[in-house]
Amino acid sequence: MSSDCLEEGPRPTRRIEWITFGLALATYLIWAFATTCLYTLSAPLAVIVAGIAVAQFSSLQHEVLHGHPFASRRLNEALVFAGLTLTIPYGRFRDLHLKHHHDPDLTDPYDDPESNYIDPAVWAGVSAPLRWALLANNTLLGRMVLGPLIGNAFFLVSEARLMLRGDKGARRDWLLHLAGVALVAAWLWAAPMTLWAYLAAVWIGQGLLKIRTFLEHRAHDAARARTVVVEDRGPLSILFLNNNFHAVHHCSPDVAWYDLPGLYAARREHYLRLNEAYVYRSYAQVFRAYLVRRKDPVPHPLMSGKAPVQDTGAALLDSAGLA
Repeated sequence: MSSDCLEEGPRPTRRIEWITFGLALATYLIWAFATTCLYTLSAPLAVIVAGIAVAQFSSLQHEVLHGHPFASRRLNEALVFAGLTLTIPYGRFRDLHLKHHHDPDLTDPYDDPESNYIDPAVWAGVSAPLRWALLANNTLLGRMVLGPLIGNAFFLVSEARLMLRGDKGARRDWLLHLAGVALVAAWLWAAPMTLWAYLAAVWIGQGLLKIRTFLEHRAHDAARARTVVVEDRGPLSILFLNNNFHAVHHCSPDVAWYDLPGLYAARREHYLRLNEAYVYRSYAQVFRAYLVRRKDPVPHPLMSGKAPVQDTGAALLDSAGLA
């Protein structure tokens, strides 16, 4: 929790959060239906539905790493063991995301693993084709279409380098993830959905998640003002498990997803004062404003450039040989 958060939400008291557990079961059932029965009826519709299930599963993994729905970490992680996302090990997501929650580092290209900004010194040496791709990636449409490809490329290169350097934790997390992917592969072997169709579903699922992360954080001198609130209560809010109330989540990361809207409604002025009114009324407003227009520059606007120190964020451009 940020030191600037003056109020904290309620700590979870239930030993089992049945709403979250039920949603996890429903997500698996929808995913199973999409890859089997629905695929025989309409392959395009099945790919879309499977993609939605993958996005929902990723949101559930986010809940799990914050301690839901069980009191037991082992039970929580067993609930999301299956490798539905294919390219993102839960253990690596957990560790990098918890590091991201150090609010003073938010948006830093090196210290925030989830930053979409690049060190200006690195940006100056980026090749023209990659520069075009990253500029397109800073529109909402580009982030949805290109974002999964760009994000996975940087992430997988970084993870490969980490394991080649002998990181035992990364190796362990990838081995566990591959076991989870093997379960998915075994299911798809028996199911009518083809591998290519499922890869398309994963791309759709990851693209949907990019809607949430597109403007989740902004460059700002004050760490407390870097995190957004999108006051949306529609389908996307459910898909993201209310993580669109992101400033609330960063202040109270232990609060269950279904309590975030109420906490925000009760303290709306407090949160908007905290993040200096970094707020949108809905995702419709976000789409209208940024579907084909860049919200942010690619180089971090508050940095003058510094030597790369880690294989996170913008440093991946150099470490991946893409700069």
